[in-house]
Amino acid sequence: MMKNSISASKASLVFFLYQMISALDVPLDLSQPPTITQQSPKDYIVDPRENIVIQCEAKGKPPPSFSWTRNGTHFDIDKDEQVTMKPNSGTLVINIMNGGKAEAYEGVYQCTARNERGAAISNNIVIRPSRSPLWTKEKLEPNQVREGDSLVLHCRPPVGLPPPIIFWMDNAFQRLPQSERVSQGLNGDLYFSNVQPEDTREDYICYARFNHTQTIQQKQPISVKVFSMDSLNDTIAANLSDTDIYGAKPVTERPPILLTPTGTTSNKVELRGNVLLLECIAAGLPTPVIRWIKEGGELPANRTFFENFKKTLKIIDVSEADSGNYKCIARNILGSTHHVISVTVKAAPYWITAPRNLVLSPGEDGTLICRANGNPKPSISWLANGVPIAIAPEDPSRKVDGDTIIFSAVQERSSAVYQCNASNEYGYLLANAFVNVLAEPPRILTPANKLYQVILDSPALIDCAYFGSPKPEIEWFKGVKGSILRGNEYVFHDNGTLEIPVAQKDSTGTYTCVARNELGKIQNEVQLEVKDPTMIIKQPEYKVIQRYGHVSFECIIKHDSTLIPTVIWLKDNDELPDDERFLVGKDNLTIMNVTDKDDGTYTCIVNTTLDSVSASAVLTVVARPNPPFDLELTGQLERSIELSWIPGDENNSPITSFVIEYEDGLHEPGVWHYQTEVPGSQTTVQLKLSPYVNYSFRVIAVNEIGRSQPSEPSEQYLTKSANPDENPSNVQGIGSEPDNLVITWESLKGFQSNGPGLQYKVSWRQKDVDDEWTSVVVANVSKYIVSGTPTFVPYEIKVQALNDLGYAPEPSEVIGHSGEDLPMVAPGNVQVHVINSTLAKVHWDPVPLKSVRGHLQGYKVYYWKVQSLSRRSKRHIEKKILTFRGNKTFGMLPGLEPYSSYKLNVRVVNGKGEGPASPDRVFKTPEGVPSSPSFLKITNPTLDSLTLEWGSPTHPNGVLISYILKFQPINNTHELGPLVEIRIPANESSLILKNLNYSTRYKFYFNAQTSVGSGSQITEEAVTIMDEVQPLYPRIRNVTTAAAETYANISWEYEGPDHANFYVEYGVAGSKEDWKKEIVNGSRSFFVLKGLTPGTAYKVRVGAEGLSGFRSSEDVFETGPAMASRQVDIATQGWFIGLMCAVALLILILLIVCFIRRNKGGKYPVKEKEDAHADPEIQPMKEDDGTFGEYRSLESDAEDHKPLKKGSRTPSDRTVKKEDSDDSLVDYGEGVNGQFNEDGSFIGQYSGKKEKEPAEGNESSEAPSPVNAMNSFV
Repeated sequence: MMKNSISASKASLVFFLYQMISALDVPLDLSQPPTITQQSPKDYIVDPRENIVIQCEAKGKPPPSFSWTRNGTHFDIDKDEQVTMKPNSGTLVINIMNGGKAEAYEGVYQCTARNERGAAISNNIVIRPSRSPLWTKEKLEPNQVREGDSLVLHCRPPVGLPPPIIFWMDNAFQRLPQSERVSQGLNGDLYFSNVQPEDTREDYICYARFNHTQTIQQKQPISVKVFSMDSLNDTIAANLSDTDIYGAKPVTERPPILLTPTGTTSNKVELRGNVLLLECIAAGLPTPVIRWIKEGGELPANRTFFENFKKTLKIIDVSEADSGNYKCIARNILGSTHHVISVTVKAAPYWITAPRNLVLSPGEDGTLICRANGNPKPSISWLANGVPIAIAPEDPSRKVDGDTIIFSAVQERSSAVYQCNASNEYGYLLANAFVNVLAEPPRILTPANKLYQVILDSPALIDCAYFGSPKPEIEWFKGVKGSILRGNEYVFHDNGTLEIPVAQKDSTGTYTCVARNELGKIQNEVQLEVKDPTMIIKQPEYKVIQRYGHVSFECIIKHDSTLIPTVIWLKDNDELPDDERFLVGKDNLTIMNVTDKDDGTYTCIVNTTLDSVSASAVLTVVARPNPPFDLELTGQLERSIELSWIPGDENNSPITSFVIEYEDGLHEPGVWHYQTEVPGSQTTVQLKLSPYVNYSFRVIAVNEIGRSQPSEPSEQYLTKSANPDENPSNVQGIGSEPDNLVITWESLKGFQSNGPGLQYKVSWRQKDVDDEWTSVVVANVSKYIVSGTPTFVPYEIKVQALNDLGYAPEPSEVIGHSGEDLPMVAPGNVQVHVINSTLAKVHWDPVPLKSVRGHLQGYKVYYWKVQSLSRRSKRHIEKKILTFRGNKTFGMLPGLEPYSSYKLNVRVVNGKGEGPASPDRVFKTPEGVPSSPSFLKITNPTLDSLTLEWGSPTHPNGVLISYILKFQPINNTHELGPLVEIRIPANESSLILKNLNYSTRYKFYFNAQTSVGSGSQITEEAVTIMDEVQPLYPRIRNVTTAAAETYANISWEYEGPDHANFYVEYGVAGSKEDWKKEIVNGSRSFFVLKGLTPGTAYKVRVGAEGLSGFRSSEDVFETGPAMASRQVDIATQGWFIGLMCAVALLILILLIVCFIRRNKGGKYPVKEKEDAHADPEIQPMKEDDGTFGEYRSLESDAEDHKPLKKGSRTPSDRTVKKEDSDDSLVDYGEGVNGQFNEDGSFIGQYSGKKEKEPAEGNESSEAPSPVNAMNSFV
């Protein structure tokens, strides 16, 4: 909601309207009679402990002198040293604090202010010191009252000035509680409509507080003793003989009677404008209820209030219209009574027209009017300069006509101050009004060029305060040379004010006021600016927030750019709490950690110097309800009870339901269980109970926010014992051994036992056999084992509950089985039907059910790969198992490897385990398509040829029949040319492509074929050269791998710009997972991949950072144990014998040198030895640095073996076949066990060890080979 407060312009309007009804003020530099400006109140009660100050201030020209009368005679202040008059003032100060007594200065005082033009007088000021007398001593007898009777405790406070405020308290200074039954009357007495035993006490104390002297007087404590009927009968019985008839009547109900006022009618007189208080207090049992009516009319709306539990009728600001008969009616169930109060409203005099000052020029006429009203009608009397006009000096220009004085052709000597007195029996009014005869040209009192600012569409009031005698005429102009303002859009007030009722933007400008009379003319200019109104464009909105949450109210404003707004936030029309949780921002108010006390209305008030706007929103704080209380159990029966409760505070969110929980203090103390749930409007519920349970109940309230805390538990209620109503559930019979039967059940809970001594009767007999039931009674357990049973036979079982009072109803029977044993027979007639190269179907005959000896759970098929038909090497046998549930007789075997030999067998499964296996059945899978070739490398580019080398597929999946090579040129825009296809025999491993275009990039697609079809392809790109010069384009070629069990050495050749940053990507071959990426430090052309899985095929490729989309073709390798290739005995080669002789000679020379240096004290530097045999991973592979290049045949095996160019690598399967090379790493290592270290270096590259030294790592204990010896000294 949004509201506008009174704007500054509207406040100005009120001010100017006041000016319009007042006389023109005479400037103080001109002669004028005195005017009383300030005086003390007519009835002036003073504190006798402080100085008395009687005010009298006046203005006039010349300044007036002051004098006082006391009790109608002149008060000579110079003769009383305790009395002084303030300088330039008529205010008296009576010094009480220095020995004076206030009582000595009681009386009626009147002040007179006088100068040469007249005398003004003040009201009659009655000075009375306040009084707070002590309570008179009195002996108070104890009040002994019978229960149900009425009682009045009288206060009778001492008479004070002003009258004291009365209240009742106890000895602990705590106010006595009041209600419809017990309340305080207007006279201060304490009324009891009927007394109750709890009213008995000895400290009913009446207090009187005198506000003027800030003192409290205390009456002596009053004792009240209430006799109940029971105690009264006991007292009477103790004082009478057995033969006397005695006994007080019980408390009897009584109809109402009025304690105050008495009788049926009364009168009340109240003065106009005062507060009317009417009171009716009644006695009765039950306590009467009071109702008020006005006979022949309605109680005045908006001015009528009920107080003191409707015993007091209060009407504020009464008028003559409120006179009449007011009836109070007291009623209870036995009847009613009433009282009529006749109210008469009188009135002290009040003004209709008070006399106003007159400023006249010589020769002018005028009137003074004094009209007043009252009840009775007041009389009017006139005074001149404080003297009754009848005895005042005569003035021929004046004539008195009742309440009017008429002046004609006044002269300067006609100046005087006239007093009008209107009085009746209830008071008087006194007003001063002067007649000032002056001849003055016009004056404009409003400052020149005064700036007025108003809000658009609001009234603009432009002031032109003036003075002159005779009274000047006023005219308004807009602009310096504008025309005179006329018309309905302007309002011209008598005091000179120009009003523009609805100011618009074009109202802005300069306004000129002209005042003229017969003595002259004057003008004044003022400015008017019209501003845009202040608006709240985003108001705070109603919010509902949970306790401890955060809430924010927005208040976004729009205002005139020349006005500075201030924003104030209020809570419930009061300042915000002084709490750091309230954060006031530029456009919002945020409350952190909201609590219940933050609930209320929040108002945003925006103030400028000209206007004010506000908007409000309500914050409702919700929370989980408070817990219910006052739980009560009623209607107790054996199997039911009624529970009732009182809901707690719902915390602004209605309660939707109540959850009832119970505790069994007998069987499960401290554990609460759900009982039922009822709607939120219900506060009672009928609960079903079980026997032999010690119940306690509690209630939880639920609303949209959540659940309340549980209520306090109710009283306990123990139900009687009874036979069990139900038997154990979930009865089962399952054997744990082949010769037993284990009978289990879920025991009854404590409250289900219905009584003490809970036991179970367990019965069983073999099914389909004419046997009697065997029974046994067991304690409160949940299992019983029957021994000596046949294997897996059905049994009928039942379990019955009983307690000390008897048995539960007859239980139902269940079927169980004795223990299982392993199956005796294997499935027969196992057949395998191969569906394709990866899938087979197996069939078998079911075993007889009797041989299963248990619950048939299904069949298990064990199968394993014996060998691959394309590779005659045996592998580690890994058996796989497939389980087929139920009585199935076939199943599918997926995921087989093509072109392989498999075995399988079948076994039956029961709850005990597996039976014997069927005879192994052998089956073979047909050929499938091969995997991609293990690698494809393109080398030796020339002007018109490229050399291709490849490795056979890691998984041929059959007999390879050929390779398919497809290639096509790629131009500079990456468009593909015509595709050429070549079929290559399966026994080839390289090919030279000739007749190619020079300086052309080609893309190659290469795959292998079996009789089934083509496998996945591997791709590679290469470029023929131009003019036998290395191409300038970047490329990575000849990616080779040397793999060990968990790591692999990756090396490559790079052609292109310097400073390329390489990376290696790898992944499991055939997997769809993303490539893993490793960054190569520096510009090395090798890298070691670590953490690989043994026996796994990997794909790898190398790329260069910054060359978008540029990488090598894929290479494939497999980790695992190294496989020895066919070896060539190099020991029989002549070149090798010559080399070894040279090495031996070199060793001899080095030994001599070392011996000489040792004798000289020199030391062999280990660093030199390590530098001479550094890791080949970081050594360039050239013939002149001590390492050997690899050799491979480019043509068929029939051609002579020729050395390859330097820089070639071993194939990815880590072996060198004899037809590919005459050299083997095995020949140069330490037998077939030569392996790589984890960092990729080859073990044995340092000098060999003596035969008797233990082998290190994977090295053989054989003598070092000549190659090792050579490597040690090169």
